[in-house]
Amino acid sequence: MRRPLTGAARDARAESFPQAAREALADAQMRANIAHATRTIRLKRAGVVDEVPDWGELRAAGAAIKDETLVRLDEVLVQLEASVQAAGGVVHWARDGAEANEIVTSLVRAEGADEVVKVKSLATDEIRLNEALEEAGIRPIETDLAELIVQLGGERPSHLLVPAIHKNRAEIRDLFREQLGRPSLTDEPSELAEAARLHLREAFLRARVAISGANFAAADTGTVCVVESEGNGRMCTTLPETLITVMGIEKAIPRFRDLEVFLQLLPRSSTGERMNPYTSLWTGVREGDGPRRFHLVLLDAGRTRVLADPDGRPALRCIRCSACINVCPVYRQTGGHAYHSPYAGPIGAILAPQLAGESGAVGSLPFASSLCGACYDVCPVAIDIPSILVHERAKSVARERPGLEGRSLKALGRAMATRDGFERAQRLGRSLQRPFVRRGWIAHFPPGPLAAWGRDRDLPAVPAQTFREWWESRDRA
Repeated sequence: MRRPLTGAARDARAESFPQAAREALADAQMRANIAHATRTIRLKRAGVVDEVPDWGELRAAGAAIKDETLVRLDEVLVQLEASVQAAGGVVHWARDGAEANEIVTSLVRAEGADEVVKVKSLATDEIRLNEALEEAGIRPIETDLAELIVQLGGERPSHLLVPAIHKNRAEIRDLFREQLGRPSLTDEPSELAEAARLHLREAFLRARVAISGANFAAADTGTVCVVESEGNGRMCTTLPETLITVMGIEKAIPRFRDLEVFLQLLPRSSTGERMNPYTSLWTGVREGDGPRRFHLVLLDAGRTRVLADPDGRPALRCIRCSACINVCPVYRQTGGHAYHSPYAGPIGAILAPQLAGESGAVGSLPFASSLCGACYDVCPVAIDIPSILVHERAKSVARERPGLEGRSLKALGRAMATRDGFERAQRLGRSLQRPFVRRGWIAHFPPGPLAAWGRDRDLPAVPAQTFREWWESRDRA
């Protein structure tokens, strides 16, 4: 019996990133867990990437394929639909998360099932499919080890690739002892994995319906691809009678042969592996082999809005590898829960507000970055994340009504638009600053709405004499 959602797992959309980050910074254990895990992944990734002499060319090829897809996404999706249907599958189109949840719920009910097994899917996390299924009386069972840990703990994922990255072995052991009824369990990784395996085995064998995400879907053949490291995905995509795949429309690629590029880029960037342990490919249905019924749910949920923005569109290249998250100095200090989105880190700071329409707590995410550029350096499809962050910040500022700070700066801008106005502002500032200047710096601002602005900035005092004033007053003899 899993726990109800608590703490950081609760829907805290009213809480902005800065507020949530302050709480996360106080959790020293979580920060230590994340620092250790991300450092390990970064070192593994660097080693396997350095082995590839044409990594730059592969990266450019991945970006080009994605850009080609986005430019003609309407054609690619129509071709994908036709290919899936020709192979015996059924395609459903969902405009938003609510419609996708309704489609999936009705398909599960039509099978007469009251539970489903799931292979990790960020798209279903995005639309909160588990909650929708539970409200309909259907029990979702996460089969990825990290997703299972998060589900049993009543939490939200905190990382694209390693959803339970915020927990250490001792915390997982305690959770399994309580939730799986294993009081003598130790924190040895092999024992923890075995406990999860035994817990899931019965679910795999009795499951009539499985739900998956998709890493890629080839339009020319209708082939869907899922990559994972534990084998749970293979069990979900082969054993149940019905397979339902929920896929963001940006995951389509034009050709099956394009997988050659992405299956080199993805495992190296995500887990630091040369080859992914389990790569599952299926095309529709085939008698006597795998599920008898296959449904593909194509999810928009804001993606066409992102597609219409030329400056923000490259974010849809993302292949969800998490390389940008592992190098992000902000993420390493705050963890993923502060983002209030399954898309954490630098890519989440742009994708989450883009997909949500820049509303709610995720509206502050474009500012959750130091713009250091490390994310762009490691992105396997060369998304210029810092530039898109700046673009999203500009959109956010343009939507807001200017506060006192904004109005003050606009007034100052008008005053300084001419030489005479600039010099008058200098003289006025020189007079007004006197009570607050210490050793050439404005030490603090007077009490009022601008006091906080002054606390966060070191502002040099207006000089007693400008260069022009000095020049005009000097002795020319």
